[in-house]
Amino acid sequence: MYFFGADRKPQPKEESTGVKVKLVFVGLMTVLFMSALDQTVFSTALPTIVGDLHGVDLMLWITTAYVLASTLVMPVYGKFGDLFGHKAVLVTAIALFTVGSVMGGLAQNMEMLIAGRAVQGLGGGGLMIMSMAVIAVIVSPKERGRYTGVFGGVFAIASIVGPLIGGWAAESIGWRWVFWINLPFAAIAIVSTLVFIPHIKLNKGKVHIDYLGIALLMVASTCMVLATTWGGSKYAWSSHETITLFAVSAVSFVLFFINENFAREPIFPLWMFKDRNFNLTTAISLIVGIVMFGAIAYVPTYMQMATGHSATVSGLLMLPMMFGMFTMSIATGRATSYYDHYKWLPIFGLLVVSGGLYCLSTLTAHTEIWHICLYLGVLGAGLGMCMQTLMLIAQNQFGVKVQGTVTGANRYFGQVGASLGAALVGNLFVTNLMKYLTEHMPPGVHMEGGAQSLNPELLKTLPAAVQEVVVTAYAEALAPVYLLVLPLTLAAFVLMWFVREVPLRHETGLEELEAMAPQGVKSFVPEFDEEDVDWTYVPRHAKQ
Repeated sequence: MYFFGADRKPQPKEESTGVKVKLVFVGLMTVLFMSALDQTVFSTALPTIVGDLHGVDLMLWITTAYVLASTLVMPVYGKFGDLFGHKAVLVTAIALFTVGSVMGGLAQNMEMLIAGRAVQGLGGGGLMIMSMAVIAVIVSPKERGRYTGVFGGVFAIASIVGPLIGGWAAESIGWRWVFWINLPFAAIAIVSTLVFIPHIKLNKGKVHIDYLGIALLMVASTCMVLATTWGGSKYAWSSHETITLFAVSAVSFVLFFINENFAREPIFPLWMFKDRNFNLTTAISLIVGIVMFGAIAYVPTYMQMATGHSATVSGLLMLPMMFGMFTMSIATGRATSYYDHYKWLPIFGLLVVSGGLYCLSTLTAHTEIWHICLYLGVLGAGLGMCMQTLMLIAQNQFGVKVQGTVTGANRYFGQVGASLGAALVGNLFVTNLMKYLTEHMPPGVHMEGGAQSLNPELLKTLPAAVQEVVVTAYAEALAPVYLLVLPLTLAAFVLMWFVREVPLRHETGLEELEAMAPQGVKSFVPEFDEEDVDWTYVPRHAKQ
């Protein structure tokens, strides 16, 4: 509760508040783990799921439904958190995610399963946004790196155990447990959110929702995700369908930003884009999304074809990358809390990412597996030094009233980068692969279903000469991918030098609110369990 009155003595709060922050943090880690786990747990369970539900033709939608739904709502969650309070919005996100998990666990056909994944996405899109926004309110930017660094580590761990859990469940207790496993985590997350997270309403009076802006952004995002998902697979990139989707997306984005200039409570306030650091870190986050998801999307596939290992084992070969992300995310987070000069961390991280990409571009059919694992470890370490620091720099530029909006915008553009990266890389990889196989496959070789039906089991039945051609084709198709994204990484490296190293603020969002208390209030003691703050604050970058 927030008590007002001269007769109340200030209470020593460092120890109690520190404990409460840690309790909140544990709950938020559960939320984040649940969100990250769901993005990877299906990778090894998909074949079993589609076989059981007889829906191979709809398999792509299991992933697309989640990605599409979560992308649509990311900026909306951020804005609604600022308007209605982060606690209420986070509980809503957890509830939606839980409902989607139950729908998926009970699904008797692919349509119901896909609907469940879509509902999961509607909730999952808010889990990470609200977790980062809550931490932004209760922890100062100076200390926040220690917490967001662990967030990055939790994300890496979930990325590792997700495929293992999915494969184990599909082979033993049943694939439905990839949904049911979310329920205990959701219960812990809801209880910890309700008990420990403060309810702070940052806006007074009537709330104005930008309905037109939301609709335009959803149309733009939907068309973009569908175009990048279907382009090169269901439809050719030059097809009328793909071009139309991109065109509608572009027009909708233009109309969206025009609308934002007139909306009373815009989803993306245009004054945010007047801030140099926000623009630069958002652009770099988009590039990092392209690099991260584009660079690793087909590595497990290459591992399976080159080594003959199963999907689960090939996923384990990605451990070095996740370990690099885990260790460097935590180390970088702590470094931002202890040292005043933090700008060099993402600068050096992007340089390390560039080195890892260059090493991976040297892949051949005979590259040792341990070399590939080493290169992936370097790539992961560089990414771990970038991602959380970029978010921290963006958040540090704005006041407590818009932390949800800033967080949602930053993550949204990162997700846009991920979609673009997966599409661009996928198109280049498949094109190069089919071209090499067509040109180098020995004459007289016949494969049932053609080259597109290749899988590790079929490869083992082919002559040694054909196996050599196939493995070489995968290496020759994958290596140029890294040369494609390398210039983008170097561009991000250059952009990072133009970021101003603004000192990280020492006051928390709660302390910032205390400083904004109405005149005449002699004491203001924020605690974690009482009523709303109900005055209005104009962000430092907002127009007067």
